Amino acid sequence: MADMGEFQEAVTAWVAGGSAVPARELAARLPVRTAVLLEGPSDVEAVNALAARRGRHLAAEGICVLPMGGAMSIGRFARALGPTGLGLRLTGLCDEGERRYYARGLDPAGTGKRAFFVCAADLEDELIRALGVARVRDLIQAEGDLRALRTFLRQPAQQGRAPQQQLRRFLGTKKGRKIHYGRVFTEALDLDRVPAPLDGLLTAL
Repeated sequence: MADMGEFQEAVTAWVAGGSAVPARELAARLPVRTAVLLEGPSDVEAVNALAARRGRHLAAEGICVLPMGGAMSIGRFARALGPTGLGLRLTGLCDEGERRYYARGLDPAGTGKRAFFVCAADLEDELIRALGVARVRDLIQAEGDLRALRTFLRQPAQQGRAPQQQLRRFLGTKKGRKIHYGRVFTEALDLDRVPAPLDGLLTAL
């Protein structure tokens, strides 16, 4: 039986230049009604973790959460999945610095009418601010990364930076760390302190 993971793989292959046929067939069989376009896998982890905490199964609702490998890919994904492709409803979450790519990709006229949600810096920054520096440090310790954090903080480049900036940069110093903590931080949130862009996206789905 086909699942949403197969559809995600088929869409990614299609956008990369492969055949559209597998994605079209899977979209008809599942069926899929909405595509959530995200910059990378750490955003996917956060969205899925929050959905689970709210008792939702996005795939069962016909919602496909897709990492695009960067905001500049959104035009290709939107053409494949939107009105000129599979006809799905499109939404997403992006960093402030990538807003222009989303505006152009989701609306060729550039008016931004389709709903997408913007993080002030990025989602990691939003999560760190929501949790607070002390709680984030506790979570890093619980995950066994406190020694690595202390080593990182001794680097000259980190001196004079605000603690929130230091923590945000730490997450990007090892492959897979942002992905891991995207889920860890989201699972640790008080549900009345979910960052507005993430909350808005889930509420809109």
